[in-house]
Amino acid sequence: MLSKVAERIYWAARYLERAESTARILTIYDQLLFDLPRQVNLGWYNLIVINSLEADFNERYSVKDERNVVKFLLGDESNPSSLVSSLKAVRENIRTTRDVIPPETWEMVNELTLYVQENIAKGINRSARHEFLDNIIKGCQQIVGLWFVNMPRDAAWEMLLLGQNLERADSTTRNLDAGVAAILQVEDDDFAVNARQIIWGNVLRSLNAEQPFRRASRASVKGELVVNYLIADEFFPRSLYYSVSELLHVSSHLPHSKAVVARLKSMQEEIPACAEPEELGNEFRDMLNNLQITLGELHALFSKTWFMAEPL
Repeated sequence: MLSKVAERIYWAARYLERAESTARILTIYDQLLFDLPRQVNLGWYNLIVINSLEADFNERYSVKDERNVVKFLLGDESNPSSLVSSLKAVRENIRTTRDVIPPETWEMVNELTLYVQENIAKGINRSARHEFLDNIIKGCQQIVGLWFVNMPRDAAWEMLLLGQNLERADSTTRNLDAGVAAILQVEDDDFAVNARQIIWGNVLRSLNAEQPFRRASRASVKGELVVNYLIADEFFPRSLYYSVSELLHVSSHLPHSKAVVARLKSMQEEIPACAEPEELGNEFRDMLNNLQITLGELHALFSKTWFMAEPL
């Protein structure tokens, strides 16, 4: 497979996962508006900080309110991580790799893109946001399901798994960060104990993890247990450990992968310690940020190893 084709498949998978993750992280905050007491003024700007988009957002908007944050994350084409930008990138990468991707993908991506273009106002306005975000998540999952059922397990499939699992690992850390940020904001209020359970429950639901969590832990929703599950569980597909394990498995079958495999093994060994922080506060958020930096370094290593004209 040509390196440029491999890279486009990798990015198609990453951007599709990013589109779904954007919908999921907005779902956390949208649902919290309904679940938390009215006197809680949830800071939507946390989502800009969590996604490291402060400079881009502040250049475009002077007011850090809910509407501007949601508009920036969903429909702002100047934001390369927005839902609209992510789907545009998916469409372009699929357009140029249709000979190795199931042909129905092109049609499904176009349908999802058209739905977003025609209904983006529903996502920005609170009244219809839940339905809009839910449809985005389902649309992304349909495309992934098509790939899973129809693609041969060849080099194209391996590139797809690399992109999907790297982006998924990153988004799980950001969803956890969103939960901690919300908890720190209500920590001093009289209803902090109830708020913590509400927030962690929403973090689980945003990743479709509530039922698997309860089956695995057989306990009530508590921050320490949720963090341990979403970081270190070996069987849940959106846990950090599972995603890194998938990256390691795929990389070990690819050429020139010695450096990548060594780095992934090192990260895999470090994950259990990350799953048991002393407290879920700013130090834990710093640790999540370091994990995101590590994942960014992994991407750079992938690019150097497989996506350059002259392979190592």
